[in-house]
Amino acid sequence: MTEQPEFAFIKTAACRDAKVNNCPEVATNVPGVVALRDSDRPDTIVTMTAAQWSNLTAAVKAGEYDLSA
Repeated sequence: MTEQPEFAFIKTAACRDAKVNNCPEVATNVPGVVALRDSDRPDTIVTMTAAQWSNLTAAVKAGEYDLSA
């Protein structure tokens, strides 16, 4: 089994409020890797390349994953 690097996860500004929980967290401190996790399930980590992260964030900004549509 390959050991996971030590990710330094951060929350969005909205999730830093103590009244908000269950937030996505992102780590970009490992070169070439972007890691995501849910604050309620911190042991489940999804990783991707920086290019994949750019594609994902562009798709989100373009509304491709808009659940209200």
